[in-house]
Amino acid sequence: MAAVQRSPWLAPLRLALGGSGSVLVLVEGPAGLGKSRALHRLSGLPEAAAARRVLWRCGTAQERPETGGGAALLLVDDVHRAAPEEREWLRGVLKRPWEGLAAVLAYRPEELGTCGLPLGVPAVSYPPALAVFRHRLRVWSVDRVRRAASEALGERATPEAVARLHACSGGVPQVVADLLGVLRAGPGSRCTAADVDAAGVPVRLAELVLSRTDALAPADRPVVWAAAVLGEPAARDELLSVAGTDPARGRAALLAALARAALSEVSQGRYGFAVPLAATAVRERVPGPVREELHGRAARVLARRRPVPWSEVARHRGAAGRRKGWLRAVEKAALAAVAQGHHEEAIGLLERTLAVPEVPARFRARLAPLLARSAVVGLRSDRTVEVLTQAVRDPGLPVDVRGQLRLDLGLMLANQVGDLAAGMRELESAVEELGEVRPALTSRAMVALAMPEWPTGTLAGHREWLRRAAGLAHAGDSEVARAAVAANHASLAVACGDPRARELVAALPVEGAPAGCREHAARGLCNAADAALWRGSYQWGEELLSAGLDLSARIGASYTEQTAQGTRLLLDWWSGRWAGLGERCERFVAETADMPVVAADAHLVRGMLAFAQGDWTEAVHWLTALGAPAPECTRMPLAAATAGTLIRLALVRGDSPAAAEQAGAAWTAVSDKGIWAWAAELAPWAVEAVARAGDVAAARRMAAEFVQGLQGQDAPSARAAVVWSRAALEECEGRHREAAGSYRKAAAAYRELPRPYAWALTTEGAARCSLTGGAGTSGAAGDRSDRSDGAAGADGGRAQAVASLRRCVEQYTELGAVYDAARARTLLRSHQPPQSRRPGRPAFDDRLSPREREVAELAARGLMNREIAVVLHLSPRTVEQHVARAIRKTGALSRRDLLRTEKNAGPP
Repeated sequence: MAAVQRSPWLAPLRLALGGSGSVLVLVEGPAGLGKSRALHRLSGLPEAAAARRVLWRCGTAQERPETGGGAALLLVDDVHRAAPEEREWLRGVLKRPWEGLAAVLAYRPEELGTCGLPLGVPAVSYPPALAVFRHRLRVWSVDRVRRAASEALGERATPEAVARLHACSGGVPQVVADLLGVLRAGPGSRCTAADVDAAGVPVRLAELVLSRTDALAPADRPVVWAAAVLGEPAARDELLSVAGTDPARGRAALLAALARAALSEVSQGRYGFAVPLAATAVRERVPGPVREELHGRAARVLARRRPVPWSEVARHRGAAGRRKGWLRAVEKAALAAVAQGHHEEAIGLLERTLAVPEVPARFRARLAPLLARSAVVGLRSDRTVEVLTQAVRDPGLPVDVRGQLRLDLGLMLANQVGDLAAGMRELESAVEELGEVRPALTSRAMVALAMPEWPTGTLAGHREWLRRAAGLAHAGDSEVARAAVAANHASLAVACGDPRARELVAALPVEGAPAGCREHAARGLCNAADAALWRGSYQWGEELLSAGLDLSARIGASYTEQTAQGTRLLLDWWSGRWAGLGERCERFVAETADMPVVAADAHLVRGMLAFAQGDWTEAVHWLTALGAPAPECTRMPLAAATAGTLIRLALVRGDSPAAAEQAGAAWTAVSDKGIWAWAAELAPWAVEAVARAGDVAAARRMAAEFVQGLQGQDAPSARAAVVWSRAALEECEGRHREAAGSYRKAAAAYRELPRPYAWALTTEGAARCSLTGGAGTSGAAGDRSDRSDGAAGADGGRAQAVASLRRCVEQYTELGAVYDAARARTLLRSHQPPQSRRPGRPAFDDRLSPREREVAELAARGLMNREIAVVLHLSPRTVEQHVARAIRKTGALSRRDLLRTEKNAGPP
């Protein structure tokens, strides 16, 4: 209706219905564009309420309506089906229109008896007083199809499904609606492009196109069959060559097909089906032998194009029964797709081909490595894993080919699938099978085993694999092997704080190198970015991340690009860019649901956000369930950070034994690996957990081990965590004066990074210890953070600590850290200077008091009363009363509803 409302003829039509003038609107559009719906909506115009409304459908033997003077809305549908007497009646009405007549005639232009003349010949002699307009209905845009899909399927519709829906329907509304009806009944939680393909041809569309084809003379049908076999608009000469007709006979057949609307001129000089899906309906009805002949001719025609569309040539050769030609074309198509960075296209083509049991072993040996190579760069495909698993069991494969397949299968299992143990086994077997026969590939397998992020192996072992890989690569002549070694060397150097790291990253072959080298360069940039961020080099890490994402997108390295998008979520968490971050994490998890390794960053960030927001149950789910990778398949820095959050959660819940147990296990894992920068997000909480559990000596050993492991390394985040860990230990030991100074030093380091959330936590720690210990001085004399917080005596120190707490509350609130803000406000309230308090208890009437608002926020986040009591230092009974009053005042239906109603209530 929106298009109708913008039409220039709508105003004159409304005037005519008001009794002023007369109007004719010709509404034209092919089948399925919504002509009948447009007429129905016009009948609902407010101006039509007082007019005489006549709805007439031609060709249905209806009794002819009475016509006469006065305001009248004449809506005539299917004019292309009008019988001779109906056309004459309409011609008569339009030759002698009366004041107040608004006539709307709808028809299919492709089915008119005389092209362009809805009422036939001769043309109607419209009188000068009749205003005549033509309104052509248009197909839907992608955005309009997206809205329809959203209305029908909700969040199930993926962008790929919407694009496929628009492409195969041609944007025809009725076809879109019919397909959505099938998809709505589907069982899956997501609707993909494959689901759209599986929906088939809607009955309405199939019957329409088949009836139009059948209406042609038998000699004219081959040209329609040829268009169906080609499946895309084609030039006249190509179409007639595929049809196998001579030029004269073919020209006549094409004209007949156009006249009967069996085919359309889709674009200038190119003929086919206006609705691409119609080709499937026709193709399925072509007799088998004839169809094979058409496919054979189509393959020959397309092979003459430049460049040759090898994928289409392969499809036609396969359908024509030409097996060898089909497989050769598949190989060329896959190579061309890989060269252009279209790895997903290559994967789909090769998967379909290798799934055919009759493919000879020699062709499998050539095609399977192509599939494996693209699959490593592209996104997860369980079908590829299945195909490659079967391929490596084929005893007819040469050993080196099997080793090559094992290499890429191992990479897929470890990276995309998340089955680390199986992936490592395949990689180790690949090293044995490839040996010295294929040194470049052997080097690549060793490079994969040198990845330090995986929980298996030690830093020394990874370095040994890399040393061996480098020896093989540099002894050979493979640029790609050398690029693979360079990528891992660079990222390992960044992870270990090697002074040569920047030089090694800068040397990666980003420009002017072969495609395979640039794939490894993109991987190296993104891995180095991830490593830099875990070490606290945020500016450099962000620069590397942008460069890696750009290169990955340019070369079609989808898997690498997705991993880098996950790294960006971590960067935003650390940098305090929390606005909309939770929703972005959830979308990313949904998009990468079948790749737990890729989704792991989003799981961690979403879990940490949930904790800071006070939704502890949700935090546990995101960190340990909901598709999060198992600990044995989680990258080491992520596993350590996840453990840190879970330890903190156990601490605030008062479960010191569980916190200490988890701390010990996580600490052992980091210690065994030997990359201590990865303990930055774990150490403060692990040291505190062990100390609070009563083993202060073990906590001291952990803190000392952390310091020793970082010697000589550039790791700003870990250096700050060292000071934070020392502060936590000092606080647990009751040395509040020293702890306050250490917390201030840690806060200064986090402000420098910058890490706003960590700054607020450590600043709060400094204030807490200052207020608890009654001391305001500590730390190095030259530390500016000490002086900024004030250190001139107990009273000055107390005032500065209170001021610091206020800044913490502001920072927490700005971030959205509901739990932390509530905790800091509680501490602040208990230490407010007496003169700042107003005497008596304020009356809030039906508004929430500040304390009730704090309780309501935490209750809405999912915390139980006893958990809220721990956070706010209240009794569970008091919390229960606050929750009850908050529900009564806001009118909330439940605890969860408090969040919505509290936001709508505004400030007290």
